[in-house]
Amino acid sequence: MIKVSKKLVYALEAVVDIGYNGGSVPVPSKDITKRQGVPHRYLEQVMQRLVHEGILKGVRGPKGGYLLAKERRRISVGEIARIVRSLESSEEDEKDENKSLIALAVLNPLWESLELKFEDKLHSITIEEICQSAYKNGIKKSSHSNTDFSI
Repeated sequence: MIKVSKKLVYALEAVVDIGYNGGSVPVPSKDITKRQGVPHRYLEQVMQRLVHEGILKGVRGPKGGYLLAKERRRISVGEIARIVRSLESSEEDEKDENKSLIALAVLNPLWESLELKFEDKLHSITIEEICQSAYKNGIKKSSHSNTDFSI
């Protein structure tokens, strides 16, 4: 079934925060936690995975933090969803719960079709679009330099 986990919401909030507030300046995870209310225990695990997968770049040191590893327009929500899903353990397969003929023949294929459409839609939305929407909605950027070197 289509479900958006807390971990996915936190990951998206963090990546959008970095894209919106960071520019060429690393964004410390404590700043993201403060602005977005994302629990630190979720954030670090997800951030490390996003670094490993090439979405973010980690910068060490006193002025360290995270930067986008790619341009905002080249990062899709679907990409982040895929990475977060790989972190989450599937303790039970919801599709195996209902073995009725209607579920097997009609409902499960319907859910699968909807999930594919949902995933396609997620892949069509970029971090750039979300950042533009935040700007249009009057969300103030942090005081960091926000230079974006998009080509």
